Amino acid sequence: MRVYHFSETAYPHLPDPSTLETVRVVYPSSNYDPKKGADIYQKRLDEWQAADELGLNIMLNEHHQTATCTVPAVPLIAAILARITKNARILILGNPLANRRQPTRIAEEMAMIDVISRGRLECGFIRGVPFELSAQNSNPMRMAERLWEAHDIIMKAWTTHDGPFNWEGKYYQHRQINIWPRPYQQPHPPVWITVSSPASCVPLAQRKYVAATFLSGFDGAKAIYAGYRKAWTDAGHSGEANADRLAYLAMCAVGENEAEARRLGQQVLWYLNMNKVSPQFARVPGYVSAEAIAAMRKAGLMPIGVESTVGGANLDDQIAKGNMFCGTPDTVYKQIKKFHDHVGGLGHLMLMMQAGPMDTPDVVKNLSLFAKEVYPRLKEMSPVKEPVG
Repeated sequence: MRVYHFSETAYPHLPDPSTLETVRVVYPSSNYDPKKGADIYQKRLDEWQAADELGLNIMLNEHHQTATCTVPAVPLIAAILARITKNARILILGNPLANRRQPTRIAEEMAMIDVISRGRLECGFIRGVPFELSAQNSNPMRMAERLWEAHDIIMKAWTTHDGPFNWEGKYYQHRQINIWPRPYQQPHPPVWITVSSPASCVPLAQRKYVAATFLSGFDGAKAIYAGYRKAWTDAGHSGEANADRLAYLAMCAVGENEAEARRLGQQVLWYLNMNKVSPQFARVPGYVSAEAIAAMRKAGLMPIGVESTVGGANLDDQIAKGNMFCGTPDTVYKQIKKFHDHVGGLGHLMLMMQAGPMDTPDVVKNLSLFAKEVYPRLKEMSPVKEPVG
């Protein structure tokens, strides 16, 4: 199993969430202090660098117009880490393809990061969350179509090396596509895509991409992975889908004793309790089809964008759901093994080990205990090839 340290680089100097309607889209930036923000960037970069030195990998993402993620351009952070880290795989999960107007620019940015890092990029693509559609002036309808057309342009740009080609598509028209540099990894970096239902796994399994699901819990992840394995078989691929095609994101806090772990776990849980979204931004008509909503509810999943995050998350509840791994190293190992066995195996674990006010000493302690006392046992649980693509 391969593990990635994740933080959303939140701005933690916020009021009690019960006093806020939303921290996304319309929360005034007058509440942001750039001097404090500069310190936050330095701390998070130091922590990702520490993760690299401890033998962990790195996960990054981007969001827009929100206090809970102050990385609006993930290629910038990834490019810095490509230079200052040495060994970590750098997972970008992901590039919001359906909300960006120039797929060729994404192809160039990702190729450049792959070259700077000497082939350590894991490239993730996402549709983009519903909260940011209005801010991006983006149409919620047919987002999946736009994502896959943008994907096709990027893949052709990465793998065409004999001069320019033109693209005349339904959503994109481009002239003279001939990107420099081309990727370091050949034919291209490993590709990941996020999924929230068994049905959304089908095009990923057909292409043998890594399917990643976030905070979907024991039964949600199990249903999604079963959907991927079925789609893999239906696509006619030989053998079974390897665990290295399946990934899960959870929160994590490791302490020398249970009390210390719970203290850290409460800090990580800040992310769920603070990440409030007004209904008009969360429930966007057209973002999720009626058929998809019905299928996800039947599978025990809550479609993203249908319900808003309202705070009040409880540590024990999140542990019981499989969204949080929290305890001593032995406890955390047992929790992860239980999850791994329940879902039928997975090869990648993305762990939010820093959130909100959790400061660098606690983050590094969390990372160190995990890397030294938990990770060695996980590596043997579901071995992952180098690289997965």
